[in-house]
Amino acid sequence: MEYVLLNALSLGLIWSIMTMGVYITYRVLDVADLSVEGTITLGAAVCARLMDLGLNPYLSLLLCLAAGALAGLVTGLLHTKLRIPALLSGILTMIALYSVNLKIMGVANLPLLRIPTVFSMVGGLLGLSKALATILLSGVLALGLAFALYWFFGTQIGSAIRATGNNPHMVRAQGVNTDTTLILGLMLSNALVAFSGGLIAQDQGFADVQMGIGAIVIGLASLIIGEVVLGQRHFMARLISLIIGAILYRLIIAMVLRMGMPADDLKLFTAITVALALSLPRLQTLWAKNGASARGGK
Repeated sequence: MEYVLLNALSLGLIWSIMTMGVYITYRVLDVADLSVEGTITLGAAVCARLMDLGLNPYLSLLLCLAAGALAGLVTGLLHTKLRIPALLSGILTMIALYSVNLKIMGVANLPLLRIPTVFSMVGGLLGLSKALATILLSGVLALGLAFALYWFFGTQIGSAIRATGNNPHMVRAQGVNTDTTLILGLMLSNALVAFSGGLIAQDQGFADVQMGIGAIVIGLASLIIGEVVLGQRHFMARLISLIIGAILYRLIIAMVLRMGMPADDLKLFTAITVALALSLPRLQTLWAKNGASARGGK
């Protein structure tokens, strides 16, 4: 049981960084960006390939950020300059990244056998097990990025990005180029997603071209669970709720598996959970109306 909890905590902290990227597009920009499923694999592919070539694992993670930002730039240009709908732009980028990721790795599955990772290096330095080292480093990175995002979205550029998602017409009236803010938001989002992908590759010891399937649903599930637990309060609390939501999602998955659910049904379980969570406000409204009607009928 202890191993299950430690594993869920470590995975939740790593995936919470991806959830932050999903939050930026889904909540801040109000854009459905499906390129996430290709970008998380891109980060893993870039990181694994560079480490396989002998590059330092820390530097490999930094280059994951650059690769993800480039993918976000492509999605942003398709949407803002070519006027392709945001949903379709993300799908096009995701499809293109499948081939790009294969080209980067050279194979469908690239292992990192006997190659030091950031987690093994931290564990060796502090004398910790792999699980504890993963939790420590991932926790520091997740919290550090949450505070960095809180600071960034308080700057003039960050505020413009947030305002673009809330009211683009007002932002344009203030002389701000909303195309630029959308592109910047997409670049930041995908950079975080790719960074998370690099961490996942180092944690699990390989990169696989199929590893991004369902990533957007996992991100949404973590986001919604966090909002249900902490609510939509001030911005910093929302960022912290993403970390909590990602951890709780992994704990829920671990508990469901221990209860006997086949692993093949996990995607279906996650999809149903997200669908119910997204429809909850509507269901609550219908429930309230029906209750009011019933009381009125009496």
